[in-house]
Amino acid sequence: MATVAKVAVQAATYAIDKVYDYLLPPELAGQVGCRVLVPFGRGNRLSEAVILSLRQEVPDKPLKAVRTLLDEEPILTEKELRLTLWMTRRYFCTFYDALRTVLPTAVWYHYRETWTLVREPEEPTAQEAAVCRLLQDGAMSTDKLRQALGDDVELLLRRMARAGALRCDRKQNRKVQDKVVTLVRLAVPEEEALSLAGRSQRRREVVHFLARSGETAMHDLTYFTGAARQTVNGLQQLGAVAYREQEEYRISAQQYAVKATSLTLNEGQQRVCDTLLRQIEGGEPGVTLLRGVTGSGKTVVYIRLAQELLRMGKSVMILVPEIALTPQMMARFTAYFGHEVALLHSGLRLTERYDQYKRLRRGEAHIVLGTRSAVFAPLDKLGLIVMDEEQEGSYQSENAPCYHARDVAKYRCAAEGARLLLGSATPTVETFYHARQGDYDLLELTERYNRQSLPQVVLADLRQELRSGHSTIISRPLQEELEKNLAAGEQSILFLNRRGSSRQLLCPQCGYVPECPRCSVYLTYHSANDRLMCHYCGYSQRAPEQCPECGGTLKHIGFGTQRVEEELKELFPGTEVLRMDADTVSGGHEALLREFEQRRIPILLGTQMVAKGLDFENVTLVGVLSADLSLYVDHYRAAERTFNLLTQVVGRAGRGAKTGRAVIQTYTPENDVIQAAAAQDYERFYDAEITLRRLRRDPPFADQFTVTVTGAEEAAVRRAAELLRQGMDAAVKKAPYGALGLDIIGPAPAPVVKVNRIYRYRLLVLGQNTAPVRELLASFMRTFAQRPENRRLHIYTDCDRMD
Repeated sequence: MATVAKVAVQAATYAIDKVYDYLLPPELAGQVGCRVLVPFGRGNRLSEAVILSLRQEVPDKPLKAVRTLLDEEPILTEKELRLTLWMTRRYFCTFYDALRTVLPTAVWYHYRETWTLVREPEEPTAQEAAVCRLLQDGAMSTDKLRQALGDDVELLLRRMARAGALRCDRKQNRKVQDKVVTLVRLAVPEEEALSLAGRSQRRREVVHFLARSGETAMHDLTYFTGAARQTVNGLQQLGAVAYREQEEYRISAQQYAVKATSLTLNEGQQRVCDTLLRQIEGGEPGVTLLRGVTGSGKTVVYIRLAQELLRMGKSVMILVPEIALTPQMMARFTAYFGHEVALLHSGLRLTERYDQYKRLRRGEAHIVLGTRSAVFAPLDKLGLIVMDEEQEGSYQSENAPCYHARDVAKYRCAAEGARLLLGSATPTVETFYHARQGDYDLLELTERYNRQSLPQVVLADLRQELRSGHSTIISRPLQEELEKNLAAGEQSILFLNRRGSSRQLLCPQCGYVPECPRCSVYLTYHSANDRLMCHYCGYSQRAPEQCPECGGTLKHIGFGTQRVEEELKELFPGTEVLRMDADTVSGGHEALLREFEQRRIPILLGTQMVAKGLDFENVTLVGVLSADLSLYVDHYRAAERTFNLLTQVVGRAGRGAKTGRAVIQTYTPENDVIQAAAAQDYERFYDAEITLRRLRRDPPFADQFTVTVTGAEEAAVRRAAELLRQGMDAAVKKAPYGALGLDIIGPAPAPVVKVNRIYRYRLLVLGQNTAPVRELLASFMRTFAQRPENRRLHIYTDCDRMD
């Protein structure tokens, strides 16, 4: 009998991702959930793997053996292992793709291979001779050799190593190490320690300091006494002091302070809390939609629920859609729960995210607050997951695996007996449909917490502005309202979902518009550095003074946040404007928001990071500069996204004691979506939208699988996508897939067909997101990847993309 480890291998691509068997030598005490190094493939290249199960059996064929054990203790719990396996089936990804999403970046190892020349081959080929020339001056890493000789050099290196011409040395280091501090204390009474210290003044100062202060960190001891570390080491060797090592967390203090006050719930909030607590105490997993108008006090409900769940010995997870929302939310939760709260989001330093993860894993914190990735936090005894602003597209990952936090939260709640609470003033059409159908429980908050009325909304018709000769970005109605706010000392928020200065440059003589050389999009002009930039790949160039085609004068058309900032300063000289977009938040969202609130800056101008979740009592005016930007785009969620954005941004006004106002600038004020958003009438919007969705067979009536083929040559990508369509057409007409009711549309180029020199073509598969449908699509993806003619192409599949 031998111990056989069934493992998932990191080097396995999607086409060959499966469970592999390896012998586990007796000297390696591996456990399920531990990582190991295994020889993989024909070249037996070492690859990381995770042990999924261990069995005592007699292998029916020769097996390779595990080489190295990387973890002394499992990095994956049984729950996380099941979650990872579920994600591989749900999101068309490899086990390691899912695992890298579930676990923080800091736990992963960095591998480095270094090649050394042992002897030159007797009759070297041209390629072998090139390798030998590079290695004659010393060892080189695989990455440097690949840069010098191309991607195919790796196979050559391993062949030369097997022949004895090269030696490969491998090292692995974890990306982030634990921080350990040395603590120093007196090992004997003070008098005896002074006797051991002798006449040395520095040693005696160290003894006196430790006698007064007790155990002290080494860096503090040397700082306050001026003694060198060698001096303290000398006392330790004499037996006067003793050392102790202790792990230290690298967690920055929260600077956005809020004072905790006693929570007073109104009748509606109390009813919601009582209902949810009964559901949680019942122990049955499920989903509850909390639909509350903007400013109805949903956060107060979340805090009260967290208080009650902690008393019950359960953990709580609070998810928010944007990093910009975490400072205020974190400040409020920290005020009530202190160190019970752990913060997780991508804006934290790698070391801080890792230390917060360790606190949660060890049970030192029982509330986690964060963005999308926090849904994987290792909370024990999970009782409640809250998804605030559940309608936001940022809850869906843009990178493989393209998971949606709501789906993962539903899985965790079902697996761990918890309740999922979806909070929103404007829930997604699918969520509200499920609530109407009875699949989700529905609770509502119909009044603002402070009993204030919703903001008064004015629609500014930009067509009328143009007819009257007013062609500036700020319409006259909005300008008048801004003047009133400035006079009253109140603050305003202006929203425009486009950064940069001008949308693009245009030559009126020949029609030339500068394009990105790597993407099929026009370049955006940024006035701050006088450059044209691509917001897809990051390419930039200095803005030309004349048209390169005909020599004419280039004209600025369209506008972004930079241009609006310039116009505001012209309209209101001396008035401070704070701009918040992707170009200005490098110092962090928290610092900008704190500055806006504490210094009472009159105007905050920003992209969608200012549209939701912010709560400033002195903000009484909100302006939407272009309500049509997201409305007329080719996506079935365009109307929903526009309604949500408008409702959310309007809801930022009047959250304190003063009445709020909002001005929405639009070229189509008669549009039903804009009319419903101005009236804050979600039911009106939903009734019209669900009718259209039913007619078009859009979600929730069918799921949309987007199968994307990518590659560097457009003709090859288009041809492969067409062959894929033909194969799918044939498959869905035959058993057992004929009864699935699938419709296949395309292929067609993606809305932006070329990004960073890679072309993208798509197929749309309409049907229900069931296991047989996923199995069909997965089989086509594997077959596609195994075909030699597709060697330089890639394929991936998403379901119900938010963008």
